This record gives sequence, C-alpha cells and structure tokens, in this order.
Amino acid sequence: MQKKSTFYAVISIFFFWGFLAASNGIFIPFCKEHFQLSQFQSQLIDSTFYGGYFIGSLLLFLYTFIRKRDFVNEQGYAKSFSLGLIISAIGALCMIPSLHIGSYGLILTSFFIIALGFCLQQTAANPFVILLGDERTGAHRLNLAGGINSFGTTIGPLIVAFFLFGGFFASASEGNQIQLKNVDTLYIILIVLFLSLALILRFMKIEEVKKSAEENFSFAALKYPQLVLGMIAIFIYVGVEVTIQSNMGALLNTPAYGNIPSELIFPFISLYWGSLMIGRWTASAEAMTENKTTKKILLAVLPFIAFAAVYAVNYFKASSSGLDINTVFLPYLGFVALMVAVTFFTIESSAKMLLAFSLAAAVCMVGGMLTEGNLSLMFFLSGGLWCSVMWPCIFAQAIKNLGSYTSQASAFLIMMILGGAVIPPFQGWLADVTDIKTSYMITPLCFAYLAYYGWWAMQNNKGEEVRVGH
Repeated sequence: MQKKSTFYAVISIFFFWGFLAASNGIFIPFCKEHFQLSQFQSQLIDSTFYGGYFIGSLLLFLYTFIRKRDFVNEQGYAKSFSLGLIISAIGALCMIPSLHIGSYGLILTSFFIIALGFCLQQTAANPFVILLGDERTGAHRLNLAGGINSFGTTIGPLIVAFFLFGGFFASASEGNQIQLKNVDTLYIILIVLFLSLALILRFMKIEEVKKSAEENFSFAALKYPQLVLGMIAIFIYVGVEVTIQSNMGALLNTPAYGNIPSELIFPFISLYWGSLMIGRWTASAEAMTENKTTKKILLAVLPFIAFAAVYAVNYFKASSSGLDINTVFLPYLGFVALMVAVTFFTIESSAKMLLAFSLAAAVCMVGGMLTEGNLSLMFFLSGGLWCSVMWPCIFAQAIKNLGSYTSQASAFLIMMILGGAVIPPFQGWLADVTDIKTSYMITPLCFAYLAYYGWWAMQNNKGEEVRVGH
C-alpha cells in the first residue's frame, strides 16, 4: 500500500514537469511585454530552463567521471528525487521576489534553479517508478507517468493564463501588479507541493539496492555513428519542438494573425502541446494489445479522444474570454486525420516513422510560411503532431546495438536537451533582424536533418527494426 501511494505522489511530479515546460509559451510573451524585451531576450527563458537540464546532466556526468561513482545509484532513487524537489522548490521560492523586484536576470536564475532540480528528479524518476511495484508491470507505470506528463503540457498554458491574467473572467485590461500577485499564488502552491513530496520521500521506507561500485564511464560510446548522429538529432528535435511554440506568442500578436494579445494565446499554446499528447496516444496503440484488429481500432479512435480532451480543457476559458477557438480547433481535425494516416503506414518501423513525420513536419512548416491567417497557424501548430513520436524514434535508433555502452549513450542523449536552450533564442534573433514569420525558416531546416537521420537509420538497420510502441 505504501508503494502504491508513493507511486501516485511521484507521478504527480511528471505533471508539473510538463506543466512548467509548456507554460513557458505563455510566460515568454508576458515577460516580453512586462520587461520590454526583444524577441531574442524573451527566448532566454528557454535558454535558462533547458540549459539547466544540460548543466545538471553535465554535473552528474562529471561526478561519475571524476569519482567513478554514479550519484543517483550511490544516494538512492528516493533521496535523489527528494533533493531534486528541494532544489526546484528553492527556484520557485526565488521566483516570487524576482518578479516583484522586476529583475529579468533574477527570473532567469530562478528558472535555471527549477530546471536543475527537474534534471535530478528526471534522472531518478524512471528507475524509481519501476521500483514502486512489480517489475513486470514497470513499463505500464512509465506509460501512465508519460500520459500524466502529456496532460500537464496540455493544461499548463490554461492554468498559467488563469493565474497571470486574473482568473477565468478577468479582463484583458487588468494591470501587471494584480497579475504578479496571482503568480505568487501559483508558485506558493508549487513550493508546498514540491516540499511535501520531498518530505514523503525522505521518510518513506522503500527497499533500494544502492550501487557504490566503481563505474568506468568513458567517451567510448561516441565511436558509434548512430549515437553521434542521434545526439545531433535529439539536440535539433528538442530545439525545434520548443522553438515553434516559444515564438508563437509573437507570431499571434502580428496583424496577419489577428493581433492576439498575450492573455488570449493560451488555447493555441495548449493545442500545440496537446498535439504531442494526441500523437503519443496514437503511437501507444501499438503497445496496448497484440490483437491486430484492436490495434487498428485504437489507432483510429485514441487520437480523437485525445483531441476532445484538449478541446474541452480550453473551450470554457476561451469562451469566457470572448475567443472563438472553433475557427482553428475544428478544422485542425484534418491535420489529426492526416497524422493518423501517416502513423498507420509507418508504425512498424521507428526509422520509417521518423523519416515520414520529419518530412511531413518540414512540408507543414513551409506551408505555414507560405499561407496566412488561420490556415498558416494550423500548419505551424501541426508541428506538435509531427514532433510527438520523434523522441522515442530517435532514441531507439541512437542506442541500437550499443551493448554495454547503452547507459553511457543514454546519458549523452539526455544532455542534448541543450537544443531547447539554443535554437529558440536563435530564432528570436532571426525574428529581430527579419520578422517573426520569416524566422520560422529555421524549422523546416531542422526537420530536414531529422528526416536525414531517419533515412540513414533505415539504410543501416539491415533488416533489424525497433517498433515505436515497444
């Protein structure tokens, strides 16, 4: 019973990882207006957030490399997770005075500290979730945790908009001082949740096998081309996934897209991240059953159930704000149907799926640049659908046939989350020197490389294949 209750407490944190990462799409335009920032400066929020993941991973790597001991294995999953929560709570605490002082630098520092904690939490999370129950059902618990994370990315923008802009019925004209008081409440809630779970993990009694034996961590895994190319792919994938939505607030605020103010962009940011949930639910059909007919039914039904959930969580807030989301959400079903069709023909091969989804994404990004208004917006939003399965596709190909180097390769791949810290501000700089829509030229170039990696993997699989759902 203790393991079960602890499991539910732990997977709640998966929600907040997705919640805060997705909410940057709301927070970025808010800070841009409040602090009168350039587009490049506003994207530094992503740089510090995802840079925190990279620096955290680098510190753990250096600890292992110098001490010849893995920090998480040495300390234990529960203790490491608890320490990560405390670090994130400190970052959330720092955010409150940072906002009221009005220092953008302190706000970035607070995001960085939160992300450092998240890095340690995520490093311990997967094996810890498996530990909290029967090992044979560990994969199912991880899938549930992933679903909770995706729900966080979907509802996060809505909740942050609620706190930033004064609630469901707040007017757009309310001042920044009221908005900042509401943000205080949000971060106080996060602090209490983080510290409460940290205490639970400190005092719980879960049997763990701590490993203190020396580990010979080296760079030998880098001799494998599938890993090196895969590291570049992860860097680009995370970067392009984040940059599409992080710069979307500025795009929506232009006359061609209706001059939508920051307080009303939340349903579109939510739809973007919800699109990742839609795609992941679709791909998960492969792993849910062995019956081929049932798989086909699930593949056709699950994405539209996921879409209905995304629509429902946005409808009432949008309606109360005087925003008609039907003009974008309902036609968007056509993109969902297209994604389902592509999935149907590629799901048996992660390399083929990566190639097809990357090509579709590149075409849609070009389509977004060549069209106007709602159609252009839907093309850009569909990037979420196409990005949805890229992480497992890239990861599966990058660690394939690495044998004893697999754990080292995984660590290198996680470090490439750094792409989320580099590509968004680069697009922001492009927007400053050209315009926001032109800056999206970076996205089809990113997807072109991912398509190349998918093609390269297909050529080098030699009859061996890894399915996405397994």
